[in-house]
Amino acid sequence: MRIDVFSIFPDYLEGPLGLSLIGKARARGQLDMRIHDPRSTTTDQHHRVDDAPVGGGAGMVMMAEPLFASVEAAQPPRPLLLLGPGGRKFDQSFARELSTLDGFSLLCGRYEGVDQRVADHLCDGEVSVGDYVLAGGEAAALVIIEAVARLVPGVLGNEESTLDESFAAGLLEYPQYAKPAQVRGWGIPEVLRSGDHGQIAKWRRSQALRRTLAHRPDLLTESDLTESDQRLLDEYPADL
Repeated sequence: MRIDVFSIFPDYLEGPLGLSLIGKARARGQLDMRIHDPRSTTTDQHHRVDDAPVGGGAGMVMMAEPLFASVEAAQPPRPLLLLGPGGRKFDQSFARELSTLDGFSLLCGRYEGVDQRVADHLCDGEVSVGDYVLAGGEAAALVIIEAVARLVPGVLGNEESTLDESFAAGLLEYPQYAKPAQVRGWGIPEVLRSGDHGQIAKWRRSQALRRTLAHRPDLLTESDLTESDQRLLDEYPADL
Protein backbone atom coordinates (compact mmCIF):
# COMPACT_ATOMS: atom_id res chain seq x y z
CA MET A 1 0.00 0.00 0.00
CA ARG A 2 1.21 3.48 -0.86
CA ILE A 3 0.31 6.36 1.48
CA ASP A 4 1.32 9.93 0.65
CA VAL A 5 1.16 12.75 3.21
CA PHE A 6 1.48 16.46 2.45
CA SER A 7 2.77 18.48 5.38
CA ILE A 8 4.91 21.57 5.94
CA PHE A 9 6.38 19.73 8.96
CA PRO A 10 7.68 16.46 7.48
CA ASP A 11 9.94 15.81 10.48
CA TYR A 12 6.80 15.60 12.66
CA LEU A 13 5.84 12.49 10.70
CA GLU A 14 9.12 10.82 9.80
CA GLY A 15 10.01 9.89 13.39
CA PRO A 16 6.84 8.01 14.35
CA LEU A 17 6.45 6.47 10.91
CA GLY A 18 9.90 4.91 11.18
CA LEU A 19 9.12 3.05 14.40
CA SER A 20 7.31 -0.07 15.57
CA LEU A 21 4.92 -1.89 13.20
CA ILE A 22 4.81 0.92 10.66
CA GLY A 23 8.59 1.22 10.48
CA LYS A 24 9.02 -2.53 10.11
CA ALA A 25 6.36 -2.72 7.42
CA ARG A 26 8.10 0.09 5.53
CA ALA A 27 11.43 -1.73 5.80
CA ARG A 28 9.83 -4.92 4.42
CA GLY A 29 8.28 -3.01 1.54
CA GLN A 30 4.69 -3.64 2.64
CA LEU A 31 4.05 0.08 3.10
CA ASP A 32 5.29 2.75 0.71
CA MET A 33 5.19 5.95 2.77
CA ARG A 34 5.95 9.22 0.97
CA ILE A 35 5.96 12.57 2.76
CA HIS A 36 5.89 15.75 0.71
CA ASP A 37 6.67 19.28 1.93
CA PRO A 38 4.68 21.91 -0.05
CA ARG A 39 7.46 24.40 0.68
CA SER A 40 9.61 22.52 -1.82
CA THR A 41 7.39 23.68 -4.69
CA THR A 42 7.40 27.38 -3.80
CA THR A 43 9.42 29.82 -5.91
CA ASP A 44 9.70 32.87 -3.67
CA GLN A 45 12.75 33.63 -1.56
CA HIS A 46 11.08 32.80 1.76
CA HIS A 47 9.19 29.70 0.58
CA ARG A 48 5.89 31.04 1.86
CA VAL A 49 2.95 28.70 2.15
CA ASP A 50 0.57 30.93 4.12
CA ASP A 51 -0.97 34.38 3.96
CA ALA A 52 -3.47 36.54 5.84
CA PRO A 53 -7.13 35.63 5.27
CA VAL A 54 -8.89 37.69 2.63
CA GLY A 55 -11.49 39.87 4.31
CA GLY A 56 -9.52 40.09 7.53
CA GLY A 57 -9.48 37.98 10.64
CA ALA A 58 -7.06 36.30 12.98
CA GLY A 59 -4.29 33.92 12.00
CA MET A 60 -3.00 32.78 8.64
CA VAL A 61 -4.39 30.57 5.87
CA MET A 62 -2.44 28.01 3.84
CA MET A 63 -2.22 29.25 0.26
CA ALA A 64 -3.68 27.21 -2.57
CA GLU A 65 -0.88 27.26 -5.15
CA PRO A 66 1.86 25.54 -3.10
CA LEU A 67 -0.57 22.74 -2.24
CA PHE A 68 -1.76 22.32 -5.82
CA ALA A 69 1.83 22.31 -7.08
CA SER A 70 2.98 19.81 -4.46
CA VAL A 71 0.17 17.36 -5.25
CA GLU A 72 0.63 17.72 -9.00
CA ALA A 73 4.36 17.04 -8.68
CA ALA A 74 3.86 13.96 -6.48
CA GLN A 75 0.95 12.39 -8.41
CA PRO A 76 -0.23 10.68 -5.21
CA PRO A 77 -2.70 7.82 -4.97
CA ARG A 78 -6.32 8.79 -4.66
CA PRO A 79 -8.42 9.51 -2.74
CA LEU A 80 -6.64 12.59 -1.43
CA LEU A 81 -8.28 13.43 1.90
CA LEU A 82 -8.04 16.79 3.63
CA LEU A 83 -7.71 16.52 7.40
CA GLY A 84 -10.21 18.95 8.89
CA PRO A 85 -13.20 19.35 11.21
CA GLY A 86 -15.84 19.30 8.49
CA GLY A 87 -15.18 15.83 7.19
CA ARG A 88 -16.53 12.37 7.77
CA LYS A 89 -15.71 11.11 11.25
CA PHE A 90 -12.88 8.60 11.17
CA ASP A 91 -13.71 5.26 12.80
CA GLN A 92 -12.86 1.58 12.47
CA SER A 93 -15.28 1.15 9.59
CA PHE A 94 -13.57 3.96 7.67
CA ALA A 95 -10.18 2.42 8.48
CA ARG A 96 -11.31 -0.91 7.01
CA GLU A 97 -12.51 0.84 3.85
CA LEU A 98 -9.15 2.53 3.33
CA SER A 99 -7.25 -0.69 4.08
CA THR A 100 -8.79 -2.37 1.02
CA LEU A 101 -7.32 0.23 -1.35
CA ASP A 102 -3.96 0.15 -3.10
CA GLY A 103 -3.25 3.55 -1.58
CA PHE A 104 -4.58 6.91 -0.43
CA SER A 105 -3.22 10.34 0.50
CA LEU A 106 -3.64 12.84 3.31
CA LEU A 107 -3.25 16.62 3.24
CA CYS A 108 -2.42 18.25 6.56
CA GLY A 109 -3.76 21.72 7.21
CA ARG A 110 -2.18 24.25 9.56
CA TYR A 111 -2.91 27.67 11.02
CA GLU A 112 -6.54 28.69 10.34
CA GLY A 113 -6.89 26.02 7.66
CA VAL A 114 -6.40 25.83 3.90
CA ASP A 115 -7.69 27.98 1.06
CA GLN A 116 -11.19 26.66 0.35
CA ARG A 117 -10.29 26.11 -3.30
CA VAL A 118 -7.99 23.31 -2.15
CA ALA A 119 -10.91 21.53 -0.51
CA ASP A 120 -13.22 22.21 -3.43
CA HIS A 121 -10.96 21.45 -6.41
CA LEU A 122 -7.90 19.46 -5.27
CA CYS A 123 -9.03 17.06 -2.55
CA ASP A 124 -11.49 14.20 -2.95
CA GLY A 125 -12.99 14.57 0.51
CA GLU A 126 -12.37 15.55 4.09
CA VAL A 127 -11.85 13.45 7.21
CA SER A 128 -11.98 14.34 10.91
CA VAL A 129 -10.55 12.34 13.80
CA GLY A 130 -12.80 13.96 16.41
CA ASP A 131 -14.57 17.01 17.70
CA TYR A 132 -11.58 18.87 19.10
CA VAL A 133 -8.99 21.34 17.82
CA LEU A 134 -5.41 20.40 16.93
CA ALA A 135 -2.56 22.66 15.87
CA GLY A 136 -2.46 20.88 12.52
CA GLY A 137 -3.33 17.73 10.65
CA GLU A 138 -0.13 15.81 11.35
CA ALA A 139 -1.29 14.17 14.59
CA ALA A 140 -4.54 13.18 12.89
CA ALA A 141 -2.61 11.76 9.93
CA LEU A 142 -0.60 9.52 12.27
CA VAL A 143 -3.82 8.22 13.83
CA ILE A 144 -5.30 7.35 10.44
CA ILE A 145 -2.13 5.77 9.07
CA GLU A 146 -1.65 3.50 12.07
CA ALA A 147 -5.30 2.46 12.20
CA VAL A 148 -5.31 1.61 8.49
CA ALA A 149 -1.83 0.11 8.16
CA ARG A 150 -2.34 -2.50 10.86
CA LEU A 151 -5.28 -3.85 8.83
CA VAL A 152 -3.14 -4.34 5.73
CA PRO A 153 -2.34 -8.07 5.34
CA GLY A 154 1.14 -8.90 6.56
CA VAL A 155 1.73 -5.77 8.63
CA LEU A 156 0.77 -7.49 11.89
CA GLY A 157 2.53 -10.72 12.79
CA ASN A 158 -0.76 -12.35 13.81
CA GLU A 159 -3.68 -11.45 11.56
CA GLU A 160 -6.18 -12.82 14.09
CA SER A 161 -5.24 -10.11 16.57
CA THR A 162 -7.34 -7.59 14.64
CA LEU A 163 -10.50 -9.67 14.94
CA ASP A 164 -11.19 -9.32 18.69
CA GLU A 165 -10.07 -5.73 19.16
CA SER A 166 -12.29 -2.91 20.34
CA PHE A 167 -14.71 -1.74 17.62
CA ALA A 168 -13.80 -4.64 15.29
CA ALA A 169 -17.15 -6.30 16.06
CA GLY A 170 -18.94 -3.22 17.36
CA LEU A 171 -17.91 -3.88 20.97
CA LEU A 172 -15.12 -2.87 23.28
CA GLU A 173 -12.49 -5.54 23.72
CA TYR A 174 -12.68 -7.93 26.67
CA PRO A 175 -10.18 -7.52 29.57
CA GLN A 176 -6.69 -8.90 29.02
CA TYR A 177 -4.28 -10.34 31.62
CA ALA A 178 -0.63 -11.35 31.72
CA LYS A 179 1.33 -13.53 34.16
CA PRO A 180 1.77 -13.83 37.12
CA ALA A 181 -1.60 -15.02 38.39
CA GLN A 182 -1.38 -12.78 41.48
CA VAL A 183 -0.32 -9.12 41.42
CA ARG A 184 -0.49 -7.29 44.77
CA GLY A 185 -3.39 -9.45 45.88
CA TRP A 186 -5.39 -9.16 42.67
CA GLY A 187 -5.96 -12.32 40.71
CA ILE A 188 -7.02 -13.49 37.27
CA PRO A 189 -10.45 -14.97 36.46
CA GLU A 190 -10.20 -18.73 36.93
CA VAL A 191 -11.86 -19.43 33.59
CA LEU A 192 -8.82 -18.00 31.78
CA ARG A 193 -6.60 -20.55 33.50
CA SER A 194 -8.94 -23.49 32.91
CA GLY A 195 -7.70 -24.46 29.46
CA ASP A 196 -11.33 -24.75 28.31
CA HIS A 197 -11.29 -22.64 25.15
CA GLY A 198 -15.05 -22.81 24.73
CA GLN A 199 -15.66 -21.38 28.19
CA ILE A 200 -12.93 -18.80 27.69
CA ALA A 201 -14.57 -17.61 24.47
CA LYS A 202 -17.95 -17.32 26.22
CA TRP A 203 -16.40 -15.42 29.13
CA ARG A 204 -14.63 -13.01 26.80
CA ARG A 205 -17.83 -12.35 24.88
CA SER A 206 -19.71 -11.66 28.13
CA GLN A 207 -17.05 -9.22 29.33
CA ALA A 208 -16.94 -7.41 25.99
CA LEU A 209 -20.70 -6.95 26.22
CA ARG A 210 -20.51 -5.80 29.82
CA ARG A 211 -17.70 -3.31 29.20
CA THR A 212 -19.47 -1.86 26.18
CA LEU A 213 -22.73 -1.40 28.08
CA ALA A 214 -20.88 0.26 30.96
CA HIS A 215 -18.43 2.48 29.11
CA ARG A 216 -19.76 2.99 25.57
CA PRO A 217 -23.53 2.51 25.71
CA ASP A 218 -23.75 4.43 22.43
CA LEU A 219 -22.35 1.32 20.74
CA LEU A 220 -24.77 -1.13 22.35
CA THR A 221 -28.02 -0.83 24.27
CA GLU A 222 -29.89 -3.39 26.33
CA SER A 223 -32.41 -3.71 23.52
CA ASP A 224 -29.63 -4.82 21.16
CA LEU A 225 -28.77 -7.85 23.29
CA THR A 226 -29.79 -11.24 21.96
CA GLU A 227 -31.11 -13.98 24.24
CA SER A 228 -27.72 -15.66 23.98
CA ASP A 229 -25.94 -12.46 25.01
CA GLN A 230 -28.22 -12.04 28.01
CA ARG A 231 -27.56 -15.63 29.11
CA LEU A 232 -23.81 -14.97 28.95
CA LEU A 233 -24.17 -11.87 31.13
CA ASP A 234 -26.18 -13.87 33.65
CA GLU A 235 -23.68 -16.75 33.59
CA TYR A 236 -20.53 -14.70 34.03
CA PRO A 237 -20.58 -11.96 36.68
CA ALA A 238 -18.62 -8.75 36.32
CA ASP A 239 -16.41 -9.31 39.38
CA LEU A 240 -13.62 -11.87 39.70
